Amino acid sequence: MTKSPVLILGARSDIGLAVAHAYAAQGHPVQLAARNAGSLEPQKTDLELRHSVPVTLHEFDALSLEDHERFADALPELPGIAVSAIGFMGEQGESENCPAAAAQVLRSNFEGPASILAVLASRFEQRGSGTLVGISSVAGDRGRATNYVYGSAKAGFTAFLSGLRNRLARKGVHVVTVLPGFVATQMTEGMDLPEKLTAQPEEVARAITDATAKQKSVVYVRPVWRLIMLIIRNIPEGVFKKMSI
Repeated sequence: MTKSPVLILGARSDIGLAVAHAYAAQGHPVQLAARNAGSLEPQKTDLELRHSVPVTLHEFDALSLEDHERFADALPELPGIAVSAIGFMGEQGESENCPAAAAQVLRSNFEGPASILAVLASRFEQRGSGTLVGISSVAGDRGRATNYVYGSAKAGFTAFLSGLRNRLARKGVHVVTVLPGFVATQMTEGMDLPEKLTAQPEEVARAITDATAKQKSVVYVRPVWRLIMLIIRNIPEGVFKKMSI
């Protein structure tokens, strides 16, 4: 039985490539989408040789909203699963003092991913099938002084995915929200992350393939984060303002 293609948006990221390998290992053709897509030729060859599946490269810029419709129309085949691994953390201090820096964080983590998933959602809805996966963040569960610009963008994306899931629930299209917590990637390199709370990209990829197979809706990659964020969300505001988290 021929398996449907899986589209990876933000395929250059550590998580995006790990997800590509996870689906390719299951026999899915893979569509890698990223800026300067041609530079992913070595990764394309590796996927093809290692998993014996066809892999295609697609030029994609999450922030070029005006091109998202054309991007979707140009795909050789509408994917069965689309995974958004798009994201940019930025620096909180810079975002506080530079509107352009803040805008880039907001657009990279909310506007861009939401735009392309909305475009794909309409096509999946018309077809009557498919799965959309958005990688959001536990940072969106409550605004914190140390990363509230990034967190607010992820909060918006989480709400968008929730609404999209509700809209498409009776249309044959499933939407998965993935909340990884800390992940050891190039984006977090140099940060002092607690080992027991930090996942590897391959762990995130396994959680995603499992979620799509089992039609899960909201996935905390490490279940402990569900408890941690439940506690953080319920700390009284008067107490929360005095904390440094």
